[in-house]
Amino acid sequence: MSTSDPVPVVDISPFLDGSPDGKRAVARSIAAACEESGFFCITGHGVDEALIARTRQAAEHFFDQPLEQKRKVLRAEDRIGCGYYPVADRSLAHTLGVKTPPDLQEAWVMAPPDTPDDPYYHGETARYFFGTNHWPEGMPGFRETMSEYFRTLTGLGKRMMGLFALALELEEDYFADKIDRAAGGLRLLHYPPQSVAAEPGQFRAGAHTDYGTMTILRGDDVPGTLQIKHPSAGWIDIRPPANAYVCNLGDAMARWTGGRWASTLHRVGNPPSPEGSKGRISLVFFNQPNYDVVLGGIDGTSDGAVTLAEHYIEKIHRAVSSVPPAA
Repeated sequence: MSTSDPVPVVDISPFLDGSPDGKRAVARSIAAACEESGFFCITGHGVDEALIARTRQAAEHFFDQPLEQKRKVLRAEDRIGCGYYPVADRSLAHTLGVKTPPDLQEAWVMAPPDTPDDPYYHGETARYFFGTNHWPEGMPGFRETMSEYFRTLTGLGKRMMGLFALALELEEDYFADKIDRAAGGLRLLHYPPQSVAAEPGQFRAGAHTDYGTMTILRGDDVPGTLQIKHPSAGWIDIRPPANAYVCNLGDAMARWTGGRWASTLHRVGNPPSPEGSKGRISLVFFNQPNYDVVLGGIDGTSDGAVTLAEHYIEKIHRAVSSVPPAA
């Protein structure tokens, strides 16, 4: 990796096709990216571009609705779980103890669409991962599109965990019993055009690391985009190739590997100038294991290991601390 190419592009189709040599080659490329930056782009992922386009279009349609319409599916009062999150409803930098103004974004959050009638999927801890989805009114096909996209990305996430296992020189099915009740989530994000300059220290998304194993993202390539903190070049815009997903490791994977793999600091920057700035849509899938999995052991130790739920819930509460809830 170089400062001119901070995020490697990996064609994962040889892994998905299943040839042993192809799998090993892709695993080596993924291992290098995960050890150096924790960020990479994937092509050859097999997700239908028409489905991605429909999902983005549905997201844009939702965010174009009047505020009173979006608020009909408002998230819970404690700002946890599914539904609509208004602009300035959280501050991601708070998760790392950095106090900043609220982030300049709005969101709609979805939990898995298929929740079995089992105690694991219900109760106080489960509500952070398997809450009731709030579907907007007057948007035919929205529920079906989001459910299809969620299931498709869940499948891709499971294949990526097999690829991660090979990259860590483990058996491909090492994670299988740790992701069979996966607690993933989908977040549609809208970063509105900025008519005035942001406050000091305020961004579309403040600097943070993600909480789970891996994030799989497709976002608009416009000014005011995703940035990573490069070790030698500072903050760098991510400009993925067409039809690629941007992927990054989260804290869970860093903990699981004893720090061998990186959970990289990133943010969403502001447009260079409010004048003429454009809005931005991102489809963000958070790939996560079972919430009761202990994040340790791959490196031969489990010192200080926590469950995904323990880590995730702490970070979620930090993100909303000191941010006044939207009226």
